[in-house]
Amino acid sequence: MGSGVAALAIIGAAGGTALGLSSQGTTTTSSQSQGTTTLPGGGSGTSGGTNGFTVPGYGNGSGSDGSSGSGSGTGTGTGTGTQTAATPATAAQTKGVVTIDTVMNYDTSSQAAGTGMVLTSDGFVLTNNHVVQGATSIAVTDETTGKQYRAEVVGTDATHDVAVLKLQDASGLSTVTLDDDGEPSTGDAVTDVGNAEGTGNLVAAAGTVTALDQDIQVQSESGTGTESLQGLIEVAAQIVPGDSGGPVLDSEGEVVGMATAASSGSAEVTGYAIPITTAKAIADKILAGESSDTVTIGLPAFLGVEVGSTATTQTTAGVPVAGTVDGSGAAAAGLVAGDTITSLDGTAVTSNDALTSAIRSHAVGDRVQVGYTDASGTAHTVTVTLTAGPAA
Repeated sequence: MGSGVAALAIIGAAGGTALGLSSQGTTTTSSQSQGTTTLPGGGSGTSGGTNGFTVPGYGNGSGSDGSSGSGSGTGTGTGTGTQTAATPATAAQTKGVVTIDTVMNYDTSSQAAGTGMVLTSDGFVLTNNHVVQGATSIAVTDETTGKQYRAEVVGTDATHDVAVLKLQDASGLSTVTLDDDGEPSTGDAVTDVGNAEGTGNLVAAAGTVTALDQDIQVQSESGTGTESLQGLIEVAAQIVPGDSGGPVLDSEGEVVGMATAASSGSAEVTGYAIPITTAKAIADKILAGESSDTVTIGLPAFLGVEVGSTATTQTTAGVPVAGTVDGSGAAAAGLVAGDTITSLDGTAVTSNDALTSAIRSHAVGDRVQVGYTDASGTAHTVTVTLTAGPAA
């Protein structure tokens, strides 16, 4: 099994003080390391670091990230391949392919864009989780007809980077044709179709399969660790920001994979796609309403705190609160900027990741006990009712 180790992250994420979702229940107000931020899907802000691989979301959030970290990635696929510049996609290639635009995290200046595949004529759409992660509003456009739909999140699997959306009031949509012959073979010709650079114009990039069953690592949401994506198809094709969630087609025009990640920093791009059999199996569980350790049905529970960077002068161990989201449980319970969350339901939390993990185990409407210390050092415990948050 091949592997690639790198600081992998979302391309072009809006940085600095833009609000980025750090999974269920919290948002972050600063980038931690490695030249990236935690805004899924991306933005037009710049990053001071470089990464061996990227997750190609795209967006128009403003801001910049001045951190200077870097990463290196080396995949071990054994195949060789050719790739050509992207060209406008043909009508056959765009059948069942849609563009996705999102507004992120209650901050309308932060937006993102990606691609999706229509699974059913009444509007169930398959895409990457990172395309819609953190979204508070999702618009999907059928580029064939030009019709735009509002979309809701049916369910997500953040671990495997899969999400299913439902288009409101949709009917009679064209659908993609999924390959049912198993994975492609090394050397097979493929074509990636996507919303390259978030322009709303679908383009096609031809290439070849260079390896199968590849494992890569992507930077975690906090910027302090990595998360793995496994069993991917490696392709030599110009997969770029905005292509995430789009189809990788075989020579018969059938979908064999979902574009998910790509290398950066060189003319020859190494792309990675989730095998369509894997993505469809997860989508089927979501559509059946089968939640699990990795699958979340509907929107996740949300605490509603904006998490700031831990200051070197901070004396209380815990998660510093930079603010709260209006209408959230945290705001209703009276948490304010300057507080430090120290526990959830009696269990100590010393990092944003720990707080996020604790919230992830709850459902919308659950009541949790939040322990915190205010700016004066006084300890408090309040009951917070978790609301529905942005997409997981």
